[in-house]
Amino acid sequence: MTADRRIPGEPRDDLLDETIEDLYENAPCGYLTTWPDGRIAKLNKTLSTWLGRDARDLVGELFIDQLTAGGRIHYETHFGPMLRLTGQLAGITVDLVAADGTRLPVFLTANVKKDEGGNPVMLRITAQDARVRREYERELLHARRHAENERARIQALATTLQRSLLPPSLVPPAGMDAVAYYHPASSDEVGGDFYDLFALSNERWGFFLGDVSGKGAAAAAVTSLTRYTLRAAAVYDDDPVAVLHNLNTVLNHEFHGSDPRFCTVIFGLLTPSKTGFDVHLAGGGHPPALLLYGDGQAMNVDLTGGQLVGILPNPRFVATRLRLSPGDTLVLYSDGLTEAQTGVGQSRYDDDGALLKFAAANSPSNAATIVDAIRTLLDGFGSGLQDDTAVLALGIPDVSA
Repeated sequence: MTADRRIPGEPRDDLLDETIEDLYENAPCGYLTTWPDGRIAKLNKTLSTWLGRDARDLVGELFIDQLTAGGRIHYETHFGPMLRLTGQLAGITVDLVAADGTRLPVFLTANVKKDEGGNPVMLRITAQDARVRREYERELLHARRHAENERARIQALATTLQRSLLPPSLVPPAGMDAVAYYHPASSDEVGGDFYDLFALSNERWGFFLGDVSGKGAAAAAVTSLTRYTLRAAAVYDDDPVAVLHNLNTVLNHEFHGSDPRFCTVIFGLLTPSKTGFDVHLAGGGHPPALLLYGDGQAMNVDLTGGQLVGILPNPRFVATRLRLSPGDTLVLYSDGLTEAQTGVGQSRYDDDGALLKFAAANSPSNAATIVDAIRTLLDGFGSGLQDDTAVLALGIPDVSA
């Protein structure tokens, strides 16, 4: 007996004679040959095993009869004509039907064998098992639907929470119009912008607009605390600066640790006068309000020097007084408007005083008209609007106009 002295793993030439036939019959894909009329001429063992039938029984049957009803329609109306026109077909997906009725998704690749005269004499078809791919696609579709449902749920939750942080309606004092607008930069996150207008007595009303740092649930908690603190403080103190100091004390006490929270805000008090309203404003780090006069002029209400609310134990806030007469409109807004990116680079909308020019171009104006104009302006920023924007306009109708 002669010992086998071959090195383990060394190629065996004695197996090469069987390689071609074995590769055809037991290939990891199905091989199929049909006549030009679509009748099966030959198929390999792999494909017949997938179909659960003897290869000899399949010879002579139409290839399209092995497909589902939908697959037959697509093959006859689209795939077959394309194959005859171009001579090849690649990457189409159909379902084969096995003998037991189960479906086998496959990727088909085919080409046409022609004679010397260019006439088709045979179709060569390769079928790749697509069951794993189909299951992956189903899981991917399921995951996508789940993600879409989850996003819709989050959006609904964010919208509901956002609405709870804003007054459902504004009830201004007699002789004044009040209009507000909130423009979210994202439907998935709760923003930190807030505003309100409320009665303190028969002769005094409070109002404010501000912006809390951050977004999401944490910012919503700060926003809620800020709104109620301002409302409560205004009941006991008729000095807007004192109201902001009260808010600063609360925020600084609650959020002074590793996750400090702060806000910018303009707080004001309204008192009726003979012809309009006296306004007492205080600002803490917030963009200046706009005042649109009835004669067509416009100006920024100067509150320069007011510091952020909630960071320092004893910040500086700035106050001013003004009078709203018939035809005048006071507009408060958050920095999502002024910091909207425009053009190239990091250019922002109000870098060169564009907002005051916009106000002057829209003055005189009533509360509803100027808010609608700002809404259109915000929509025009598109993706450049990267932060939420709140707008509150208080106007005195000019009954003589």
